[in-house]
Amino acid sequence: MQRLLDLLRLLPPADWAAMAFFLAVWIGYAIFARRRARTQPSFLGSSNRVRRQWMLQTTHREVRVLDGVVVQQLSSIASFFASTTILIIGALVAVLGATEQASDLVREIPFAARTSLLVFDFKVVVLTAIFVYAFFRFTWCIRQYSVGVLLVAAVPEAGAIDDDAQRQRFADRAGRVMGLAAESFNDGLRAYYMSFAAASWFISPWAMMAATTAVVVVLYRREFRSEVLKLLEPGWGK
Repeated sequence: MQRLLDLLRLLPPADWAAMAFFLAVWIGYAIFARRRARTQPSFLGSSNRVRRQWMLQTTHREVRVLDGVVVQQLSSIASFFASTTILIIGALVAVLGATEQASDLVREIPFAARTSLLVFDFKVVVLTAIFVYAFFRFTWCIRQYSVGVLLVAAVPEAGAIDDDAQRQRFADRAGRVMGLAAESFNDGLRAYYMSFAAASWFISPWAMMAATTAVVVVLYRREFRSEVLKLLEPGWGK
């Protein structure tokens, strides 16, 4: 119990409230977006339908070099973000080794809240944890795309596929694998967005709450109200 009380005293109440608000909004929006996508067109859901259509079209091609190139390109984008995330994590760990200098730099920012070095370290650790999560999601995305490449390589030649039902089964399975990879990439990218809100915590807990709200609004508009979503929906040109 004493250790719990010591932990609670680590941050002022406003900072605990800001961190709780940040986590609740992030997790809550992820659950909301997944459930909302079941009843309303979303960027991820609509693009997943295109991925299934792509996999169905793959079964009609004799030469599937193009499909392999596309999957490799998608995987390379995730690899770029994973590599960048490693560099960011390394930089944040380096900041922990120079806390006093970094804290002095933050104090020079107008309206930045004055905090102890221990609280500053805690904020850096939270920001590092966000990028660690993003790294795991990006690397899992790469693994799933590698499975997608194997499925494309293993599908029989177009003339050897017996009927449309077999093509549909392959499109369902391979399209779902590609969709899962895209979902993992989306989670990692969402963590990048949320990291901007977490970075505003160095200014003040109120800035963190405001930034969290703004980031979620941007995410919602891009996932459910973007122009590209309208183009992905069937019958957009009618």
